[in-house]
Amino acid sequence: VYSADPATDPTAVRYDSITYEEVLARHLAVMDSTAISLSMDNRMPIVVFALKDPNNIYRVVMGENIGTLVKEEV
Repeated sequence: VYSADPATDPTAVRYDSITYEEVLARHLAVMDSTAISLSMDNRMPIVVFALKDPNNIYRVVMGENIGTLVKEEV
């Protein structure tokens, strides 16, 4: 998850982790706002990662720190 589209904004910053509230407040295009709200209501953390590399599915399942963790505030 980035602060802006990294393809068009060279100052875009990648988040290692971010809260549901921050995603909604900043209108980040992570996923549908209803999906974020449902995940937040059910306290279900989400790992957002690139599917371009098919090895990433294996890496995330094995617990490797790739992508961005969207979670509730600590």
